[in-house]
Amino acid sequence: MAAVWVAPHFGRVALSCGGRGPLHVQSWVYCALNRNYVTPELAELLQDTAVAMNQAFPGTVTQVLDANFPVLAGFPLLPHLSHDDGNKADLAIYYADAEGYAPGVTRSPLGYFAFEQGPTDCPGNWLTLRWDMGLLQPLWRDLKVDAGRTGHLLQVLAADKRAGKIFLEPHLQDRLGVRSSKLRFQGCRAARHDDHIHLQL
Repeated sequence: MAAVWVAPHFGRVALSCGGRGPLHVQSWVYCALNRNYVTPELAELLQDTAVAMNQAFPGTVTQVLDANFPVLAGFPLLPHLSHDDGNKADLAIYYADAEGYAPGVTRSPLGYFAFEQGPTDCPGNWLTLRWDMGLLQPLWRDLKVDAGRTGHLLQVLAADKRAGKIFLEPHLQDRLGVRSSKLRFQGCRAARHDDHIHLQL
């Protein structure tokens, strides 16, 4: 609870963990570990994006995964390489089951490590955060990427002047058919981004 009072002194606000409205933190774990803090500017962008998604697709829930700690810029949020200044947040991919869009659902319990398989040019190096976690893949829920919602999310973010870089694996960019100078590949030494979307100002 003290983090809520400390955060404003470092230019951070907490993303709501109450689960109301179109923007949710995906798991209580992120809130319990104080990983749900961002700058007011990023909080506004996330909220506006969630509202836009709900307007385009009524009933859509936009979920935030890891964001940042409520303290000094430069304080690392491991295992992320860049979540250290309040200007970055990861968003869950939207998924569908056999009946259609599944609101507020991710394939894995924390929204990470349930990778969408596709071609890559990255070599299999040891000194990297690009884990495949092949043994875990059969454990995740049998859900498909909701291409309509996820593609529209990327278009909304790409069109917003406040959004800077958006990281997503190239094979998912191709699959979703979205092109933008803001949409990037994070590189071969960073974590895979075909289980979530990285957004930064």
